[in-house]
Amino acid sequence: MRTHYCGLIGERQLGERVSLCGWADARRDHGGVVFIDLRDHEGIVQIVADPDNADIFAIASKVGYEDCLRVTGIVRLRSNVNDKIPTGRYEVLAESIELLNPARNLPFALHEHPNEDLRMTYRYLDLRRPAMQKMLRTRIRLVHAIRQWLDARGFQDIETPILTKATPEGARDYLVPSRVHPGQFYALPQSPQLFKQILMMAGFDRYYQIARCFRDEDLRADRQPEFTQLDMEFAFVTERDVQDTVEALIRYVFKEVIDVELPDPFPRMTYEEAMRRYGSDKPDLRFDMELVDIADAVSRIEFKVFAEPANDPDGRVAALCVPGGAELSRKQLDDLAVYAAKFGAKGLAWMKVEDAAKGREGVNSPVGKFLDDATLEKILQLTRAQTGDLLLFGAGKWKAVCDFMGALRLKIARDRGLVGEGWKPLWVTDFPMFEYDGSERRFVALHHPFTAPKVDDVDDLRANAATAVSRGYDMVLNGSEIGGGSIRIHRPEMQSAVFELLGIGAEEAQTKFGFLLKALTLGAPPHGGIAFGIDRIAALMAGTESIRDVIAFPKTTSAQDLMTDAPSAVPDTQLKELHVAVVQGAGSMEQG
Repeated sequence: MRTHYCGLIGERQLGERVSLCGWADARRDHGGVVFIDLRDHEGIVQIVADPDNADIFAIASKVGYEDCLRVTGIVRLRSNVNDKIPTGRYEVLAESIELLNPARNLPFALHEHPNEDLRMTYRYLDLRRPAMQKMLRTRIRLVHAIRQWLDARGFQDIETPILTKATPEGARDYLVPSRVHPGQFYALPQSPQLFKQILMMAGFDRYYQIARCFRDEDLRADRQPEFTQLDMEFAFVTERDVQDTVEALIRYVFKEVIDVELPDPFPRMTYEEAMRRYGSDKPDLRFDMELVDIADAVSRIEFKVFAEPANDPDGRVAALCVPGGAELSRKQLDDLAVYAAKFGAKGLAWMKVEDAAKGREGVNSPVGKFLDDATLEKILQLTRAQTGDLLLFGAGKWKAVCDFMGALRLKIARDRGLVGEGWKPLWVTDFPMFEYDGSERRFVALHHPFTAPKVDDVDDLRANAATAVSRGYDMVLNGSEIGGGSIRIHRPEMQSAVFELLGIGAEEAQTKFGFLLKALTLGAPPHGGIAFGIDRIAALMAGTESIRDVIAFPKTTSAQDLMTDAPSAVPDTQLKELHVAVVQGAGSMEQG
């Protein structure tokens, strides 16, 4: 139907007859001449309908916004150049205009900013917008660049199953009932983790897959129930082997897709250092505010809110210095306290440094009366607070203080415009092997149950599980975790010990992971890997905060597809065939 794309019309087509297809982005009637901006996925070109051709002029005069058209005409130079578009020196004098399909009763104009529900309901219109097309094209180029780099280096693209077995975190699985095995269920994979490990045991040393994954969890701007990751696994490697390889890949794709030079090498930081300095295991390094430990300064004061955690081996007292923050109002400080409470804070103490040279007389703080002069002076020295700065204090259990002070650090930097430009990648290493879940009274894996510990001795791991360090690592970029991986356990004794520490008994481990435990006894090589979030990387490259902008057909924050109205009820006959019964009003399903 067409010979050229609208956005690619240029000097080579001057004087040629071209056929174009697209949508009417705008129509203008000027002095008896009708101009139509015709848009396709490559861009816009101006169409001219001359009144000398009465039939064409009549059709052009009735063209509506977003009507679908086919235009044939001659390319010529424009008399009024438009420097804002690549085709701005050229136009097409129409010889024929065919209305392929009118656009009736548009729910919104493409230049508008409708609410997200409307965008998701009419996603096909939303995706017509040039800004959305640009973001999705960024994702397309990203995936192409990844494949190009990996294929050239001998990585093998191998598909793994979508219908698989429920994971230990089964409550987050999407389950699929089996028709031919009544009462039994498949699970959609949260990750190809076990299959890629099995591939290493099968001798496929370098695996990758652009894998579709599924997780039934609460959603945020950077989470979706179905998502895409670059999955990779290597045999006979150490942590550094994996990290150096994928770091080179990430540098390549950023240069190839958005012409950004990332540093070589990426800086590195342990988990403990990241949490201590930034209160986060994915710190944003585009601004300098760091947490400062002040436990030594307040450990001997009578103010128990500070003194007790300062003397608790599992406690922390930290301060955050906000440059120029003394200008914040009491209401703004109260709002920060409410925000911190969402991340576990039981309160938020503060101090305005109105004149650093005056000591006690130069500060304004509700907790100032609890601090003697020497303590106050020490705090000002440790935090290097200057006149006009604000100090925020966090006190409590170490992890809780890190969490809410880290969250405050991010919020304040964003609110006050302190986040710098550019790209700041980082490797975070040496994660704890386990976290203790007080509600379940057991350890949980910080990465996943197949991550190897730093120690090789099983008895050592059992004796020191609470402080054990894993061989896990994350790649962080501008405060977002874009990739996470580890060296895996490749000995059955160690894997069984980890299962035991996680509260997975021998019988349960055999039921869920018997195939893996057996494979580990049959010459399994040392191996490790990583998975990158394609959606997150694409969003960062496209400059959007929501991964929904770089997914063609995303779900809403309530996990719905408003365009197709999914999820939806299914007929009773289909449920009966699957041996499933719906318990009305209970919001749950049980097998029948």
